[in-house]
Amino acid sequence: MTVTVDVQFGCSPRGRPDRRRIARWVRAAVAGRRSVASVTVRVVGRREGAELNYRWRRRNGPTNVLSFPADGVDHAVPGLLGDIVICAPVVETEAREQGKTRDAHWAHMVVHGVLHLLGLDHVRKSEARRMEAEEKRILAELGYPDPYA
Repeated sequence: MTVTVDVQFGCSPRGRPDRRRIARWVRAAVAGRRSVASVTVRVVGRREGAELNYRWRRRNGPTNVLSFPADGVDHAVPGLLGDIVICAPVVETEAREQGKTRDAHWAHMVVHGVLHLLGLDHVRKSEARRMEAEEKRILAELGYPDPYA
């Protein structure tokens, strides 16, 4: 399996997971689904997170993770899955409020974003159950607890 992961920091990387850990989480989510994949993960602050959330979803304020699938360009760039944007302050606040370790919640958000790039969703209950089951399985393989417990 060849998975290329480009990690970009649009905010301070200090106190955030490093590129190696983020790439590990991406690869775990892709494993068994694609033999070749390319994903960009951009870690942002509140302002950029809010701007992107409003621009693409017409929702005010930042959200934890946004996924931008690269649908229809596989012929030009084989394996290109798309981009994930993670708003660092939101993820860290959620981890604290939910009593999770920061690392476990970061891993969950990366896995969640990659699964969206791979076509999974949680709009309908049946889809949500499937996606959550995959998240739990992947996170358990990485050594993290059930994010929904």
